Parts: sequence; structure tokens; C-alpha cells
Amino acid sequence: MATKELTIGNPFKLILNFMFPILIGNMFQQFYNLVDALIVGRTLGINALGAVGATGPLIFLFISFIFATTQGFSVVTAQKFGARDYEMVKKSVGTSFILSFILTIILTLLSAPFAYQMLDFLRTPSDIIKPAYDYLFIMFIGVFATVFYNLSSNIIRALGDSKTPLYFLIFASILNIFLDLLFILKFNMGVSGAAWATVLSQAVATILCLIFMFIKFPILKLKKTDWQIDKKFAYEHLYVGIPMGFQMSVLSIGIIALQFVLNGLGSIAVAAYTTAMRVDQLFSQIYLALGATVATYTAQNYGAKRMSRIKEGAKASVLIAFIASIFAVIFLTFFSGNIVALFMDEPHPEVIRLAVMYIHIIMVFFFFLGVLLIYRNILQGMGNVIAPLASGVAELIARTACAFILGHYFGYLGICLSTPAAWVAAAIVLYIGYKISLVKNLKKFRKENKKSFSN
Repeated sequence: MATKELTIGNPFKLILNFMFPILIGNMFQQFYNLVDALIVGRTLGINALGAVGATGPLIFLFISFIFATTQGFSVVTAQKFGARDYEMVKKSVGTSFILSFILTIILTLLSAPFAYQMLDFLRTPSDIIKPAYDYLFIMFIGVFATVFYNLSSNIIRALGDSKTPLYFLIFASILNIFLDLLFILKFNMGVSGAAWATVLSQAVATILCLIFMFIKFPILKLKKTDWQIDKKFAYEHLYVGIPMGFQMSVLSIGIIALQFVLNGLGSIAVAAYTTAMRVDQLFSQIYLALGATVATYTAQNYGAKRMSRIKEGAKASVLIAFIASIFAVIFLTFFSGNIVALFMDEPHPEVIRLAVMYIHIIMVFFFFLGVLLIYRNILQGMGNVIAPLASGVAELIARTACAFILGHYFGYLGICLSTPAAWVAAAIVLYIGYKISLVKNLKKFRKENKKSFSN
């Protein structure tokens, strides 16, 4: 199985071609998340749908930390691959797996035993807290499956292959649908069945992905020494990965604060927001795929010391994000109500009204989400951890302030305005950070080239 260098060729075409398999994979992942919501909402009712939605911010808090951290590890892998230092690529893969294993154990111990207390602290409505706890606990103890699937996927992408992870994700999506129907409809397991279906399907896909990548990719055939921890090299991974993880955690705290305010508005508001978020997440996938592509593209070109290509890649990515945003606004203007109604066996007028309100507000700001993810991933691909962390803080402040202040005065409308405010604040910080980082790295590489030439 061949790897692919992103350091040569037309940036626009490379980014678009590399992004497409990731986008399809993300859509499949969202597809089986939507199936969870559809089956839960249409067979178990609005309260069950709200229960699953109430767990979202907490699941995001823990999973996003480890996911972002492992993505940071794969940035180091991509940089070594871009520099064509293949021995260090293998060493990076071994180091990433060991560090991810340790972090997963720590986060599982910090999350699963305290699941109920977290939901109670967030004022989860009493009529949905029990099923919410059942769902959350299972997702916490199964976080290892998500971690190692995403780690292996990120490593494969770091080597320039965005297609292989797609195949396993399609398999996981189909398996998840089958298990959803089996556990919920056949075995009557309720929301717990939806959680077990997700965990088990990801676990099977993870095992298959790991077996495939180590057998089929010659560059990933590791020696015994590649599994030995080198403190200095491990620190290089942690230096990039941990701040990326904390940046996502800071973002998660803002989302949890928003959920805290939202829960005080009652089960109908929670169900409406949960449903609208499913649609939001579906349309956000193109920007997430674009961000993941830019991270690999940037890391490889940074390793090859080709800053001009990074600038060209940024321009191409912003153009793609702009085109996608125009399409999203047009489509959601006409069809958001129809999409929301799919999640309910008997459409609830107030749930639909509130969900559509959120969608019509958020769609106008999708371009800022695209800009945010592009520049965040470019900076992380260059190993810059300060600006993304600062953007996370800006996002936290904007989302939390709007949720509490606007939520107090305008209720659900204030909640709807919180996320766009967070996106705009973070995008501004990241764009400034990108410009500063670009100048610094250009000076750094010019100095290194002069020194190399003089020697």
C-alpha cells in the first residue's frame, strides 16, 4: 500500500482530492450518529432523544481531549514523513501508541466513575437523567475504541493516505446500524443499546484497521526498538499533543457551560437543541474534513521546509470553505424543517420551531467555522500550540458569556447566538496567529538555509 507526499503538485487539487475521502468518512460517521438519533427518537421517544443529547458535551470533553492529543502526535509523524526521515516515522508511531494507551487509561478513570455526578451538576432534567447516565457510562468505558481508531486513522493520513480509514469507517457505520436495530428493537436495551452499538462497532473497526495498517504499509512495520520510549522524543510528541488536547478541553468547557444554561430551559429545549445539533454537525463535516486535510498537508510541507506551499494551501482551503458555506445556506434555507422532522415519529411543533431557529442562525456563520478550522490546523501542523490554545480561550469566553448573559435575557435565542460568537472570536485570534507564525517560520528557515550554505 503506497504512501503519498503532499509536498509536490497543485495545492488546490491535492487538498480537494485528499479531503474527499475524509469527508465521505466523516459523513458516514455522522450517518450512524444520525441513525442512533433516528432510532432512539422514533422508537424510544423525545425524552430518550433528549437524554442522549444531554450527554453530548461531556462525551465531547473527554473524547476530544484524547482525540486532539493523538492528532498532535500524528503531526510529528507527518513532519518526519515530509522530511523523509522514515526511521523516525516508525519511532513516532510506536511512541504515539504508548502515550495514547497511558492517556486513555487516565481519562477513563477520571470519567466513568463520576458520570452521574457530572450530569447532576449540569442540572440534567430529572425525567432524562437516568437514561442519560446509562448512555454516558457506557460511552466512557468504551472510549478506548474511539481513541485507537482515530489514532490509527491519523497516522495513516499523516503518510498521505486518506482512503484506507474511509473503508473501515464505512464498515463501522453499517455494523453500528445493524447493532442499533438488534439492541434497541430486538433486545429492548433502550438508550444503553445505542451506546453499546457505537462502542462495539468502533472496537471491531479499530482492530481491523490496526491489523491492516501494520501488515499492508511497509513503512509501518515497526521493530522492537520502535516501541521503546525515548524521553526526548516522547516530549516532542507531548509538546504538540497535550496543548492541542487542552485547547479542545477549553472549548468543551464552553459547550458544557452552554448545556448548563440549556438544561434550565427544560426537556423540550434540550430535545430541540439536540436535534438541531445533529444537522449542524452533519453540515460541519466538510470543514472538519478540510481541517484534517490541511493539518497533514501543512505538517508534511513544514517538515520539507516549504512555507510558500503552506500559504498557497491556506488560500485554496479558504476558497473551498467559502463555496461550501454558500451551498449550506441555500440548502438549509429551504429544507431545514424537513430534516428536523425526520427525527420524530410524531413531529412536535415546538421542538421543530426551536430546532429550525438554531439552524437558520448557525448556517450564516459556517464560513467562520471553516476559517477557524483551517488556520487552527495550519498552526498545529507547523507545531504552533500557543495560538490555537489562545483561540480556545477566546472561544470559551465568547460562548460562556453569551450563554449566560444572552441566555438569561433572551432564553433559547441567546443559546443559539453563543456558538456563532465563539466561532468569530476564535477565527480572529487564529488568523492573527497564522500571520505571525508565517513570518517567524520564514525567517527561521532562511536563517537555517544560510547557515547550511555557509557550512
